[in-house]
Amino acid sequence: MSLSSTPPNTTAGEPAWDVARLFPAQGHWSEQDYLHLGGNRLVEFADGHIEVLPMPTMLHQLMVAFLHEALMAFASPRHLGTTLFAPFAVRIRAGKYREPDVLFMLARHADRMGEQFWDGADLVMEVESEDRHHDLETKRLEYARAGIPECWIVDPLMKTITVLVLDADADSYAVHGTFTPGQAATSRLLPGFSVAADEAFEAFVPPQ
Repeated sequence: MSLSSTPPNTTAGEPAWDVARLFPAQGHWSEQDYLHLGGNRLVEFADGHIEVLPMPTMLHQLMVAFLHEALMAFASPRHLGTTLFAPFAVRIRAGKYREPDVLFMLARHADRMGEQFWDGADLVMEVESEDRHHDLETKRLEYARAGIPECWIVDPLMKTITVLVLDADADSYAVHGTFTPGQAATSRLLPGFSVAADEAFEAFVPPQ
């Protein structure tokens, strides 16, 4: 009996369709299907569809690590709340989950933190990736509608940190400030917390 290197019902070079069929079709995913999806890829969920995000680059991850450490170093000693980083799901409404690069929940909202996901957040940070429309427009609108009080958009291409704060009279963000090298980005949610733009963008320079 000879052994074939190509499994039955599979043509070399094609996707592994048999594996794909183990999962629901697009439009038919439930929240529980999404929450039980394993793996280390960033996957978001929107109204029955999953969205597989690009694998982060090293420079993107260096920036995320810098921001997470800065926020945690400020918040943890003061017992202000909990800081996490992606991949971790935030439910922004029924049927929709996003995975911010950095996320923070105030201590007084600890009841909204679950093992599999959080119900919203108090502050999120997004480091721009290759899908700029998704980060700059789609997520900005969704986070505002979800009532997340503060959102930081960190753009390594333009070297800007834009801090957005929720308008109390509308489900949209106002610009608290756009900060460039030589300035320090500040938070309205967490008075006293700031990030020097120079230091943040230096995190994108790999060690020699």
